[in-house]
Amino acid sequence: MTSPNLYSDPRLVALYDALNPAGPDTAFYVALAESAGHVVDLGCGTGLLACELAERGYRVTGIDPSREMLRVARGRPGGDRVTWIEGDATALPFVGAADLLVMTGHVVQIFLDDASLLATLVAARRALRPGGRIAFESRNPAARAWEGWTADRSLRRIRAAEGRIVETWQQRHEAPDPLATGRVAFTTHFRFAESDETLRAPSELRFRTQDELARLLTRTGFARIDWYGDWNRAPVDETSRELIAVAR
Repeated sequence: MTSPNLYSDPRLVALYDALNPAGPDTAFYVALAESAGHVVDLGCGTGLLACELAERGYRVTGIDPSREMLRVARGRPGGDRVTWIEGDATALPFVGAADLLVMTGHVVQIFLDDASLLATLVAARRALRPGGRIAFESRNPAARAWEGWTADRSLRRIRAAEGRIVETWQQRHEAPDPLATGRVAFTTHFRFAESDETLRAPSELRFRTQDELARLLTRTGFARIDWYGDWNRAPVDETSRELIAVAR
């Protein structure tokens, strides 16, 4: 059994775009940037959004701790127009200069303790000009997305960029009710058809409620928070799968 890292193992990074193509979330963040001059994409991954914004004429800074992700990002069309930084929010080299900072792909859920997320929000606020905005999304725990993280319910078959066929699925670990703990541990499996090799990448995510996220944003100094329950900007209700925050 192997335990590669989802965000640094080249074999898995090569699958990232096939697993996470542009969609309604990308369109949401592109529209959000319309009045921005300088956009920071924190946790930019393979640079899909950052390069899209750069090709539209925005000044873009993409930051990610994964060197392998950034290698892919630099090779995208528009990648030469983005300033890439390897690191986390503390590596942002400017203060009070950005109009919009985004954290996409449910990246806020990788911060398992509140202290680490709070530190990231503090660094993000420092990078924004007065009146600047931060935007991110987190899965709504009320939707219980983890109930679909089983082999039979989450199985996907994708074709990687070089043509390889890969089957992938999530398997949640047995644990106390995530509504009580706020945490979900699971393993993502990747089976490569031509070799029948299977890679297993363990992960853990934090599911915070809207109130928990709002408290962290308020503690950081963000005064106004707009909440949406989907990418069409519907209000949050008990059926919402997403908690999308846009805060000044």
